[in-house]
Amino acid sequence: MGTAVPADIARLRASKARNLAPKEKDIMEYLIGKLLRDFEKGMMTRRQLIQSLSLAATAASALSVAPAAAAAAADGKVAQAASLNHLGYQVADYAKSRDWYADLFGMKVVVDDGQKAMLAVGETLLVFHTRKSATTPVINHICFTLANWDDDKSVRERVQAEIKRRGQDPRPSEHSLHVNDPDGFTLQLGGKVQYT
Repeated sequence: MGTAVPADIARLRASKARNLAPKEKDIMEYLIGKLLRDFEKGMMTRRQLIQSLSLAATAASALSVAPAAAAAAADGKVAQAASLNHLGYQVADYAKSRDWYADLFGMKVVVDDGQKAMLAVGETLLVFHTRKSATTPVINHICFTLANWDDDKSVRERVQAEIKRRGQDPRPSEHSLHVNDPDGFTLQLGGKVQYT
């Protein structure tokens, strides 16, 4: 993918993060209720239910903590996470997963390049890739948007230096840095627009 930002993603990223308002809480209650009804009717497995509930909780949490994260930037953290940018999934069939999430949750498909799909959940994206082997599906990485990354070019260098100071070797890409957390999960750190 080139450096041009698709218009849908640019519009998505331009909207401001906000706390869960009563209307959004009603939507969350509706989605959770629908998930439980679908599970009770045998329309999804227990694993699918748990994954879907986890995803809904993650999305709600990301929307509610973004203002607090921005305020916390003043306390001097080098890599201050401002929001959850995207979750990258490796799945058996990216198109099937794309359709399931889009149909069940009403998520908008903002990118589908024939190899991966990106679906919008508020300001967060779900990115589905078809996995290369027949292993259990995994979340292959989590991407955080860092405060001031897009506006202050020194943030990248300071974050990279802090990761090295902690004894790790950050893996740079064009728009971001990649590092593993203590459990081995890959974290992608960067600005609002990321490519996987």
